[in-house]
Amino acid sequence: MMTDSFLDYLRFEKNYSEKTIVSYGIDLTKFEEYFKGKDEDVDFTTVDADLVRGWVMNLMENGYTSASVNRKLSSLRSFYRFLLKKGVIEEDPMLKIIGPKNKKPLPVFLKEREMDRLLDDVPFKEDFTGCRDRMVLEMFYATGMRLSELIGLNDVDVDFSAFLIKVTGKRNKQRLIPFGEELRRAMSVYLKIRNEVLPGKAEAFFVLKKRKEAVPDREKAFFVKQDGKRLYPMKVYNLVKRNLSKVVSLKKRSPHVLRHTFATAMLNNEAELGAVKELLGHSSLTTTEIYTHTTFEELKKVYEQAHPRA
Repeated sequence: MMTDSFLDYLRFEKNYSEKTIVSYGIDLTKFEEYFKGKDEDVDFTTVDADLVRGWVMNLMENGYTSASVNRKLSSLRSFYRFLLKKGVIEEDPMLKIIGPKNKKPLPVFLKEREMDRLLDDVPFKEDFTGCRDRMVLEMFYATGMRLSELIGLNDVDVDFSAFLIKVTGKRNKQRLIPFGEELRRAMSVYLKIRNEVLPGKAEAFFVLKKRKEAVPDREKAFFVKQDGKRLYPMKVYNLVKRNLSKVVSLKKRSPHVLRHTFATAMLNNEAELGAVKELLGHSSLTTTEIYTHTTFEELKKVYEQAHPRA
């Protein structure tokens, strides 16, 4: 059988996993069941693009997501490329097929009052780790920086006199993020406590400038663990998740949620889209525009809850 030859090809020549091969096999069987139900005389070699489109419509009507349908179409594409290569067919019916667009999920974010509760009402430990954890949360919310950018932050990247933070983003692209008086005070408190607890290991910005000897890279880190070494991604991820759980029951409680929260708060308070794009370090305005959909969805909810005719 053609399908058996194809699955053997995936197994022995492409070295696909058994799980993937089983999935391909199921997709082909289900497709065959569909076109045989339309016309008993049709086989894989006589299938045309219209028949494939009909199957796609059938799947969508039966509740399959765009992602699931596209994965099944990927199985068919691989199969028909195989048949074409073997000379079994002369024309690939999949060349005319465009899969359904995957619907991008809207970003998850916290409301401003939830962030106020987190930073103003939730108690943190009165020691270095408590101060640092709160500072991490405030830094994410006040700047919108990525997890990798926060971890890579060094003392020298914070310019207290100009109220600017230099971050290194994707593809080593650097940008400047302004900050306000509230974040300045929070950073000053954090640095004071950090340098008292870890003398000589993690130096504040103004101390670093006075030192002439070289300081190892890990000791330049703005955010550090109790041993003075730079924070690592999972440590930050877990502290964010743990603290967000105190104020929200969102399924997703990652550092990126705070980035979404920053962007949404900026747009809700009438920041220009182009300015938010620059602050986030997006290369395209299209990426930033997803947040306008988020604020619009929130607006719709308010309308539906409040308007008597909604």
